[in-house]
Amino acid sequence: MDPEANKQLVRRFYEEVWALGNVGFASEVFAEDYVRHDLRPTQAAPGAAGQARIAEQFRQAFPDLRWRVDLMLAEGDLVAARWTASGTNDGSWGGQAPTGRRVEFSAVNIFRFGEHGKVVEIWNHRDDLGLTDQLGGAAVFAAPPPSGER
Repeated sequence: MDPEANKQLVRRFYEEVWALGNVGFASEVFAEDYVRHDLRPTQAAPGAAGQARIAEQFRQAFPDLRWRVDLMLAEGDLVAARWTASGTNDGSWGGQAPTGRRVEFSAVNIFRFGEHGKVVEIWNHRDDLGLTDQLGGAAVFAAPPPSGER
């Protein structure tokens, strides 16, 4: 494994797929049987086509999407990247009508590369709460109990 080459491929993935909308480039990055670990309750279609569809739907919802990589670290077969995205919600997303609101949010992705130089596993940790709040969604929190009660 070449950690620097893996970092370069992840950076190109963000540039090509997310920043430029070349979603077909996902096939250059992801193995067809890659595993996606995501905190959201949705299930993406498998393989590179599933990853491409995620990006395509998000870019349709935020057509002026801007993407920047804030930090990238690599060791062995792992690459971790923190990124920040911004855009205007001018299309439907997550079953919600467009809000016309501008958002900025961040996430961390951890990629594990397989022996053939493609991603075989990804962990996705995005600030969905912050994104939902910026879009005007109701964030539901349980109020803390009054002092002394449990």
